[in-house]
Amino acid sequence: MIVVMGATGATGNALLHSLLALGAPVRALTRTPHSPIPGTTGAHQPPVEVRYADAADPGSLHTAFKGADQLFLAMANSPAQVELETRVIDIAAEAGIGHIVKISAPATEPDSPVAISRGHHAVEEHLRACGLTHTILRPYAFMQNLLRLAPTVARGVILGTTGDAPCNHIDCRDIGDVAAAALTRPDIAGGTYSLTGPEAVSYPDIASRISSLSGKQVRYVDLTPDELRDNLIHQAHMPTWLADHVTEIQQLAITRPETPNGTVADILGRPPRTLDAFLREHQAFFSR
Repeated sequence: MIVVMGATGATGNALLHSLLALGAPVRALTRTPHSPIPGTTGAHQPPVEVRYADAADPGSLHTAFKGADQLFLAMANSPAQVELETRVIDIAAEAGIGHIVKISAPATEPDSPVAISRGHHAVEEHLRACGLTHTILRPYAFMQNLLRLAPTVARGVILGTTGDAPCNHIDCRDIGDVAAAALTRPDIAGGTYSLTGPEAVSYPDIASRISSLSGKQVRYVDLTPDELRDNLIHQAHMPTWLADHVTEIQQLAITRPETPNGTVADILGRPPRTLDAFLREHQAFFSR
């Protein structure tokens, strides 16, 4: 039995679909078990076992992990992430789970300039110390997060602090397919993989592509890190820690130039989804 934490999130839900397509036994965990999980209902969908679980509730984890032998661990970034993920790992080990696939992040080093990545490093180290078989996936920016640009695109701008630096983006569905491979193929399990899409694209280029797609002029406005951080806090109403994170990862693209790799294609035997295809698929978000 494969347990999927965060089954309603973009990556966890993509993995759930991938595992269902493979016919793998799946238990979907959610903090709202009575709400439908996207894409898992309908006449042609196999039944999905859904359980309540909350990383802040150890008892729920003990119950949810019973009888499972593999776990997909993906949690939303937060200041409590290290505490919560290490708890999940400890309880999974106690429950007899033998393999954990963890979603991590690039630049996971103890002295990383990105605070969230330092946290992922701590969780990775804890996972190694537990002695469980583990697979680490380090995806770059999710294409799905570009949909959050829609409010500023509606005003004709994209704000950032990357300059002309190219940035790696990857579709969460490709991450889900790679995670499914790690959970169902022994040749993939146990590795550490950095995941990108097929090209690194600058934000000015993204603005240009959205302009061509939507038929309205969208320009990229480059801000200083402090200006972007203030805008995210006061205009986008982000919590301070998240505004700091967005600013840090955008600056990382400048200090550590990003280039795509072939890992997704090597594992899946097909190229990753393209940014242009993603933007076309979600054209309605950028045409309002």
